Amino acid sequence: MKFALVGPPQSGKSTLFSAVTGEQPDPGHAGVERLASVLVPDNRLDYLAKLYQPKKYTPAHLEFVDIHGVSLADAHGQAAFRKSMDTVRRCDGVVMVVRAFESDSAAPYRDRIDPKADLDELLLEFIFADLEQVTNRIEKLEKSSQKPTKTRDKELRELAMMRRVQAALENEAPVRSQIQNDEERTIAGSFGFLTLKPILVVINVGESKVADPPPFEHSHAAATFALSAEIEAEIAQLDESDRPTFLEDLGLHQPAGVRLIRACYDAVGLISFLTVGPDEVRAWTIRKGETAVEAAGKIHSDIQRGFIRAETVAFADLEAAVDMKGAKSAGKVRLESKPYVVQDGDVIDFRFNV
Repeated sequence: MKFALVGPPQSGKSTLFSAVTGEQPDPGHAGVERLASVLVPDNRLDYLAKLYQPKKYTPAHLEFVDIHGVSLADAHGQAAFRKSMDTVRRCDGVVMVVRAFESDSAAPYRDRIDPKADLDELLLEFIFADLEQVTNRIEKLEKSSQKPTKTRDKELRELAMMRRVQAALENEAPVRSQIQNDEERTIAGSFGFLTLKPILVVINVGESKVADPPPFEHSHAAATFALSAEIEAEIAQLDESDRPTFLEDLGLHQPAGVRLIRACYDAVGLISFLTVGPDEVRAWTIRKGETAVEAAGKIHSDIQRGFIRAETVAFADLEAAVDMKGAKSAGKVRLESKPYVVQDGDVIDFRFNV
């Protein structure tokens, strides 16, 4: 899964990208999009790693793309921004970073410090970009659906959806507000509509505000965070042993970047099931609602093909019983069949025969 980081110049977006991913900017490649993979923090996996002492430890991961900041103050900047949206369309979600901090060393975007206005401007550009796509598609469908072809009924259904989406966008409502069924979700997904994707908002605040709740929420956002990208960068540079004291001084329980990564994972409907053993403790990524046999296929097609059953225990039950032996003694380990819907944190041992 891939998330795009989008924001105006001087919003602190690239600083946040470096803090979360550990990838430092290259002065020789300024303005170039950067891609990096990040591990999804999971205390359950940490517990299991201590319990099994495996040779290998594999958390889930996400990818972040740092989209270079482009000013929307003129037509040139708007055109450059639209061009960069091609990358965003190929991502699964968006993190919008807006500035709420004062700084003598970084000139404010549009000579203002107004995170709400910056966010509204970004969202409006997303709506304009989607509206352009929808309008073009409607024109094509209106012509093609007049012909008596085998796909005419399907095209008419798509045309009705696109007209509904067009009306919503013209009223500054996102594409996602008009999706009514799986067929429409598939159609809309094929276009990479920007306002179909989950959007997380990061309000980049000054150090004195890092423990405060976000100064505002937006109805289009799946989640909103107030954090200091500069502080997150400092935390990332500290030794693990020094971080708790630093965080405590700031009134924080954990780095905001950790919460952001976890929220991205949740926003796109992902969960983790866990496998354990002396060779490897691993988190496997699946979508909410997937079944045991589908989860087996994430590990290997042979396991899916020869699926017999899934020996399953909820992580909370395993932790309460200390280990797998205790969980079995307590009757918490279940034998699940193919249709079982896997739950987040299930520890599973697949039985199969090929």
